[in-house]
Amino acid sequence: MPNPFQSQSPFLRSFSRIINFLKLLAMEVVAAALNSLLAEPCRLLVRSIYSRICNFLRSRKNFIDLQKNIEALVCLRDDLQREMDENERHENLPRTQVEEWLRMADELEVKVNALPSGDGCRLRYKLSRKLVKLLMEVKQLMEAGNFFENMLVVIEKPKTVEHIPVPSIMSQKTASKNLSKIMELLINDKVKRIGICGMGGVGKSTLVKNLNNELNKMPSAQPFSVIIWATSSRETNLRRIQIQIAERLNLQVKMAESEERIAIRLHKRLGKERRFLLLLDDVWDAVDLDLLGVPRPEDHVGSKIILTSRSLDVCRMMITDTNIEVNALNGEEAWELFCQHAGQTVEAENIRPLAEAVAKECGGLPLAIIVVGASMRGKSLIALWKDALRALQRSVPLIKGIEDKVFNTLKWSYDSLQDEHIKSCFLFCCLYPEDWTIEVCELVRYWFSEGLLDECLDYEELENRGMAIVESLRDSCLLEQGMFPNTVKMHDVVRDVCIWMACSSQSRNRSLVRSGIGLTWISEQEFLSSLKRVSLMNNEIESLPDCTVKCAEASTLLLTGNHNLKIVPGSFLQGFRSLRILNLSGSKIQSLPSTLVQLGDLRALLLCHCFCLTELPSLEGLSKLQVLDCSGSCITQLPAGLEKLTDLRQLDISETPCLRTIPSRTISRLCNLEFLNLVNTAYEWGAKGESVEGHTPFEEVLCLKKLVALYVHLDSIPRLTSNEINWSRRIKRFKLFIGRGFQMHHTRSAVYDDNSVIFNGFSFSQEWIGGLLCNSDSLEIHFCEGLNRMLEKLVIDGTKVGCFAGLRSLKILFSHSTLKPTPGGCMASFDLLPNLEEIYLHSLSKLESISDFGYFLGLRLSRLRIIDVFSCPTLKLLLSVEGTGRTLVKLEEIRIESCKMLKEQFEYPNSGQRLETDCVAPNLRVLKLKNLPNLETVCRHNESWQHLQELEFLNCNKIRKLPLTTQNEHSIMKVSGELEWWNRLEWDSEDMKRRVKNHFVAVDRFGQVIDNADSII
Repeated sequence: MPNPFQSQSPFLRSFSRIINFLKLLAMEVVAAALNSLLAEPCRLLVRSIYSRICNFLRSRKNFIDLQKNIEALVCLRDDLQREMDENERHENLPRTQVEEWLRMADELEVKVNALPSGDGCRLRYKLSRKLVKLLMEVKQLMEAGNFFENMLVVIEKPKTVEHIPVPSIMSQKTASKNLSKIMELLINDKVKRIGICGMGGVGKSTLVKNLNNELNKMPSAQPFSVIIWATSSRETNLRRIQIQIAERLNLQVKMAESEERIAIRLHKRLGKERRFLLLLDDVWDAVDLDLLGVPRPEDHVGSKIILTSRSLDVCRMMITDTNIEVNALNGEEAWELFCQHAGQTVEAENIRPLAEAVAKECGGLPLAIIVVGASMRGKSLIALWKDALRALQRSVPLIKGIEDKVFNTLKWSYDSLQDEHIKSCFLFCCLYPEDWTIEVCELVRYWFSEGLLDECLDYEELENRGMAIVESLRDSCLLEQGMFPNTVKMHDVVRDVCIWMACSSQSRNRSLVRSGIGLTWISEQEFLSSLKRVSLMNNEIESLPDCTVKCAEASTLLLTGNHNLKIVPGSFLQGFRSLRILNLSGSKIQSLPSTLVQLGDLRALLLCHCFCLTELPSLEGLSKLQVLDCSGSCITQLPAGLEKLTDLRQLDISETPCLRTIPSRTISRLCNLEFLNLVNTAYEWGAKGESVEGHTPFEEVLCLKKLVALYVHLDSIPRLTSNEINWSRRIKRFKLFIGRGFQMHHTRSAVYDDNSVIFNGFSFSQEWIGGLLCNSDSLEIHFCEGLNRMLEKLVIDGTKVGCFAGLRSLKILFSHSTLKPTPGGCMASFDLLPNLEEIYLHSLSKLESISDFGYFLGLRLSRLRIIDVFSCPTLKLLLSVEGTGRTLVKLEEIRIESCKMLKEQFEYPNSGQRLETDCVAPNLRVLKLKNLPNLETVCRHNESWQHLQELEFLNCNKIRKLPLTTQNEHSIMKVSGELEWWNRLEWDSEDMKRRVKNHFVAVDRFGQVIDNADSII
């Protein structure tokens, strides 16, 4: 602020000011005397003159005071402004009044700074009154500002991490691995959102709490400025989550404050953090980060979100970059955790076997282990342990705490399923025995037959809908992946909860579940009138009650796998008059009672692998039957009345070695048939156009307009007209076995893997197989003759119908054909198999190079991923790229074994020709070479396979150098071979040898891993 009271000479300045003042005073006195003749005005005039004289005389001091006060005011203003801008925590401040005060302080500062500068008595006199007024305003504002400042509460900055009490998981190897995996993801800049998935009680929250505490131990290397823990809930409450985050940040939330306002404040506050980590636990539904008030981690560099959920679908909706599935504990870890909670009692010799069985029933689920272990702590009576074991085996929650803490907790996942039909589908799964591998196609068939799926859907649509339901249940962690593709299983404890719910008297699908528990008989009193489903699967039942049981409402009866069951009493079936599903598969029944036809609502009759079953009663009365499965039985003929089952949609009579006749016009009259399986029967199809008693011509199958899936064995290639080729295109699922000597057994799930044409023991002449390949995924040729003729025919006729774009896999096994065009013979002018991904060539005695075969069919191999060659004794060269320059950009895996003449893998272009890329297979990941005694080189010197991960060399003793360079040596994960071979290898550098040695696995000449090989190398 400029000082208007500065001069050059103090004496002259003082004298001059007095003279000027006296002049001004005289003028004002004269003016006052002339203008006032009354005493009172004179008195006021004197008082005014006195005041002005004082202001003039004090002007210097007032100016200094104003200077000090305005500086204090500016500091106070800046402090309050900073608190308002940077700290949302001070909710006790009246924000509107403070903002008005800040405005007034700004204006006052402007006024003070605008005071004129200069010298002179007149200016000093004019400013003297203004200084007093400004000083008074400053003091008043200071008083108000101090009042606001006193309202500020000193609030501690939130700690970076707050310790959360939780049991340590460091002794659990599986959990520790998951923890390490998450820690690695936290330093991966590409991963912003991480999902932790798993069933209820499996330890997701425990894992993330341990993560929080581990981060608390590394303050010096802490990547986050604040780590926030918040818990969602089954009923997602956005405000509740907001309050947890606000409290962690020391922000106060008012009762009347809206979610929108809180979100704005949270977003502003978190936006000021360098990097934040939000741990969001127990998420049941997707949380909108914008509505929550959390900056998106994609927009806030370095910040991350970790969420735990029972639903993988929730993680998808939360757009997680990666998901970690938390699985149950292994046996050793489960037992250790059980012992911690059950105490030393379990070590007693007479208790331990029972304790181990009880712990096993918990299925490795930490929550169940902790609850059951704690409830059994200190109990030394054998009877108590036996009772607990029986309760767990029968899925009865008698153990203290098991219902409230375990069953009800897991039931929440079931309750969260939004569709009642999906809930019913889930409850059906508990009918299977414990640890049972359930085929998805079988589940879909059950659900469809029970009416849980829309009957208007066709076969493929039913499969798709069923798969969607299964995936929904898997995403909710209510089902798990089974041992094989297209299978699922239930966790033991989830199954216990499912049975508990299904057997409840309040259940709409009340069930009797006695599967897989070794029953030899069952009392009629078990069959209650309120039952909807009965499962007695996989027991040792020899006989059923020979009376009419009271199960009039039951829709499902499963007697599968009772290998000692020989008779089903007719009176027993009469008690199930509403039955829709009857499964007697795997029993020793020889026939079915005539009362079967009284089951007018029956939709599915399943008699799979009833090896003693030789005949069926007439099925004419089962007008609603939609699924009939007699596969693996010994029936000699189809049941009477089959042709009248016009609602029949699925017919499986595969693996029936005694079925030799199918009456004419039986198959063709099943107008709604969608699925037909006739693989491995003794039946022989009649020739086209012929009508022989007991032998239906294959063209009857062509009359089935709704047929979607066909699995059949034919002795010869059907001669299809152009119209019939269109029919073959309409079939969406098929396996065609053509030839002799088939003894291939396929499970139902294996049937669905791909659309295949398989030739076995067939001699090709002039048949054209192109009509069968139009819709095929896979072609297999086993023990066949005349392959060169077949390929020539395919090339010639291929010019008429075009390429076979659907074919992705080709297998040729056991042939003496050369698989190369004859001199002057036909070769394809375009790629007949443009989408071929896999090629398997085994035991081909005259094959010299895959390229010869490729020239025959015009193959470019642009999509080839896998090459598998085995026992081709004349193979000298795998592939030649000479003349084309094309590379195999999609090739990922090469496996070559027992080809003694092979000298090199690839023939390269001459010096005047270039490859499309620097190497033949730039994306090769796996190379396995076995028993190739003459193979000298794998690739050109310095050719770089940058994605190479696994190498295996066995009896390839002429290989002296691995296909490694500085560009790919770091990608190698495994190198296996014999020790002697390893020691003879040549290396570009000792550093490379040392790095690769860490990934070397020594094997013997049979490929078996050698233990303790590290000490020998």
